[in-house]
Amino acid sequence: MESPEDTLRFPVSTAAVGAGERHGSGATPRGRHLVRARFGAGLPAGAVFAGRRFHGEFYDPERAREAPERDWILSRILWLGGLQPGVNQGGDVDSFRRFIYIHGTPDDQPMGEPASHGCIRMRNTDVITLFERVPVATPVTIVE
Repeated sequence: MESPEDTLRFPVSTAAVGAGERHGSGATPRGRHLVRARFGAGLPAGAVFAGRRFHGEFYDPERAREAPERDWILSRILWLGGLQPGVNQGGDVDSFRRFIYIHGTPDDQPMGEPASHGCIRMRNTDVITLFERVPVATPVTIVE
């Protein structure tokens, strides 16, 4: 059992449109999940992912100004899968098929404010710290 001293807390950003489970909603799904896959081990902070792959690109504020609507997925990815059939698993509410991640975001983005397209965004240093402590099959509960 973890002691309170082992507990880590990080500021995050969730969906701009709020909580919700439906495919295409852009909302952050609630409920019990598991980390189903992890991406980015050993990469430097600011590594950019496209389709869960690193193609050698690194975040650059100049490039970000050129693509203001791009949803930057940086540094690490923890891909979540729902555990509750009909709530966040299966059908049109499946978190895994919705590609719901915990991932890094540009460090100038606000935390504690809704801003994502459904994922849980974290500061790059925070998501790297979390990634090192969280193996596949770690339970994650998302609450409002």
